[in-house]
Amino acid sequence: MTQIVGTAINLAAEAGSFSAIHIALTAALTGVLALAAAAWRLPRTAWPDVVAIGVLSAAAVFLWRISANMPQLNSDGLPGFSANDWLAPVLTYICLSAYADLRSPSDPRGHGQIRTVAVVISLVVNVVTI
Repeated sequence: MTQIVGTAINLAAEAGSFSAIHIALTAALTGVLALAAAAWRLPRTAWPDVVAIGVLSAAAVFLWRISANMPQLNSDGLPGFSANDWLAPVLTYICLSAYADLRSPSDPRGHGQIRTVAVVISLVVNVVTI
């Protein structure tokens, strides 16, 4: 069984795409780090926002990477950076901005700062893990 899984992962890498598990782990790491940053920066009473930032960051990365998981977008045009590496943080920014527009945060400045930190986290995690 281990050999089958290893072969499937190697084939996915050779084809220029990644497994759903790899993408899910990347998204989960992004979400956990964004949640930790939000918990550090936002007031303790803003726990719904903290959780939402973590979940939305993870969802944005997962949905983008799984839907755009093709060799053309995963190939590094700029050494070390693929189109997907650059676009996953953009979707993170859009999702967190939409959330802030729909639910006016109690600390708009803090939310804007966390949105920026989440975008940077998303970029770094995508470049390092995928």
